[in-house]
Amino acid sequence: MASKPKEERISFGQWNIIAQKGPILSSSDSDRISNELNLPSLPEMVFGETFLQINHDDGFSICFNALDALKLVDNKNDLLKVGVAEEWRKYRADNEFIDDIVNPFDWTFTTNYMGTLVPSHQNKIVATEERINLEKLRQRESIAFYQDLLLFEDELADHGMVTLSVKIRVMPSSFFALQRFFLRVDGVIIRMNDTRLYYEMGNNFILREYSSREKKIKDIPNPLLDPSELAEQLDLVSETVCKLEL
Repeated sequence: MASKPKEERISFGQWNIIAQKGPILSSSDSDRISNELNLPSLPEMVFGETFLQINHDDGFSICFNALDALKLVDNKNDLLKVGVAEEWRKYRADNEFIDDIVNPFDWTFTTNYMGTLVPSHQNKIVATEERINLEKLRQRESIAFYQDLLLFEDELADHGMVTLSVKIRVMPSSFFALQRFFLRVDGVIIRMNDTRLYYEMGNNFILREYSSREKKIKDIPNPLLDPSELAEQLDLVSETVCKLEL
């Protein structure tokens, strides 16, 4: 019998934050969703009922979940082969997993997902030069709520790993969320797409920062470091910063 999702929540001023942890998708659900998304396969472990949802009393809502993230995976092109051709040829030579794929698609499941906004707030995304104050985040403050949720994971047939996770911490004066897509293809590349949300009590907006970083493994001194330590060694590919206005 499948385990039931477990939900934890906290009220923070006019905010209601919900973190739900659910089981791995069943094989039948996985096949169904794979067909719906027109992807030849899904990651080995997809936590379809796991999500982080941040709601405001005015109707604003942003949610992080695996299925919406997978909708942004390229289901027609094998992007890694194009981006790192030399390393790809070496990697692919003895990789039966990749050779078995009939329809090309991005088997690394790379996604630039930044969360799912309620439609009524799509027009309240405003570009800004303001940045999250990391020094303020590093100050010691009591943590009223903390969650770390794994959305999907795959070991790429023992040739690396890919994960999508989201974590949040709520303090008396603010909350901070980080969604991280992390990819390591052994001998080829490391890629990291981060979405950060920061809200400070009294503001009428959330700051959202998105960054995409990557680097060929041969150019990284120690590619086995923890992702948080690796981030500074990767090259910035793209970055967007905006305010999500309430």
